[in-house]
Amino acid sequence: MEEVKQNNNGKRKKIALAIFAIFIVLCLITVIFYLRYKATHITTDDAYIDGRIHSIASKVAGTVKAVYVRENQPVKKGDLLLEIDSVDYEVKVKEASSGVSAEKSKLSEIETRIEVSRNQMSELIAALEASKANLELQEANFRQAERDKERAEKLFKSDTISRDRYEKMLTAYEIAFAQVKAAKEQVVKSGKSVETQKAVIKQIESLREAQRSAVTEKLSKLNAAELSFSYTKIYAPSDGYITKKSVEVGNQIQAGQPLMAVVSLDDIWINANYKETQLEKIRPGQKVKIKVDSYPGKVFKGKVESIMAGTGAVFSLFPPENATGNYVKVVQRIPVKILLDKDTDPGHFLRIGMSVVPTVLVE
Repeated sequence: MEEVKQNNNGKRKKIALAIFAIFIVLCLITVIFYLRYKATHITTDDAYIDGRIHSIASKVAGTVKAVYVRENQPVKKGDLLLEIDSVDYEVKVKEASSGVSAEKSKLSEIETRIEVSRNQMSELIAALEASKANLELQEANFRQAERDKERAEKLFKSDTISRDRYEKMLTAYEIAFAQVKAAKEQVVKSGKSVETQKAVIKQIESLREAQRSAVTEKLSKLNAAELSFSYTKIYAPSDGYITKKSVEVGNQIQAGQPLMAVVSLDDIWINANYKETQLEKIRPGQKVKIKVDSYPGKVFKGKVESIMAGTGAVFSLFPPENATGNYVKVVQRIPVKILLDKDTDPGHFLRIGMSVVPTVLVE
C-alpha cells in the first residue's frame, strides 16, 4: 500500500514539474514575442488629432442682414455664409462712380482742347511756311527791282530813258524793298505764333497729366468702395463644418470680429508626441495603425509624414534654460506628424482634438 502511495506521489511530482516547465517555456515565448512586438510596434498615448481651422471674420463693419448656416452644418468652398447690410456701401460705390465720371468728363474736355490746339498748331505752321515762301518770292522780286534800278540809273545818266521812266523804276525798287521788309515781319510774327501755340499745348498737356492723376485717384476710391461692398457677403474658404458660430441676424459687428469657424475634416492629421528614446527607428513613410478612444473597436490607418525639428519644450512659451547649472535631465518628447490615409475615414468620424493612440509599424 505504501509503495502505491509513493508511486502516486512520484507521478504527481513529475506532472507538476512538467506543468511548471511548460509554464516557464510559455512565459519565455510570451516575453520574446512581447519584446519583438515592442521593437516593431512603437506606441504612444500622448497624441491627438489636429487640422485646419479657418476663422471667419468680417472685413467691414455693419449690421448682419442674413445668416445662411447653422452650427455644425457641412459647407462647401464658396458657399454663402452670411450677409451684411450693404446699403451704406452701395451709396459709397455710387458716390465714387459719380466722381470718376466727373473727372473723366474733365479729362475728355482737356483732350478735346489739346486736339483743337494741335489743329491750330498745324494751321500756324502752314502759315509760317507760307510766310517763308512769300519772303523768298519778295526777296527775288527785290533783287530784280534792284537790278532794274541800277540799269535805269545808267540809262538815265546817258539820257537814254526819260526821268519819268527812271522814277517808275525807282518806285518799283522801293516797293520791292518794303514788301521784303513786310514779308520778314510776317515770318517773325508767324514764328512767334507757333512758339506761343507750342507753349499753350504744353500747358494743356500738363493739365491732362494732372487730370489723369485725378481720374486714377477717383478710380482707386471706386475700387476700394466696390471691394468694401463685396466684403458684405462672406463665403466659405474651404469645405468643412461650421463651428463656434457666434453671430445672429441683426447683430452689429466690427471689422476683424470672429463670427464662426470652418473646420475642414478632409485635411486632418495626428500630432504624436513620442519620447526621444522611441525615435531611433521611426522614419517618414512608415505605416501607422491608429486607435481612437471614441471608437475602441475601430482601427484607422496612416503613415508618418515628418518629424519635428525640435522638442515640444524648445518651442514652448518658456523654453528650458540649461546654462544656469540647475539642469535636470528629463526625457523629452518630439512631435511626429502622421497623415491619415484618404480612405480610412470616409464618414468623417474623427474630430479635431480627439485623443488617439498611434502605433508606428517598424520593419
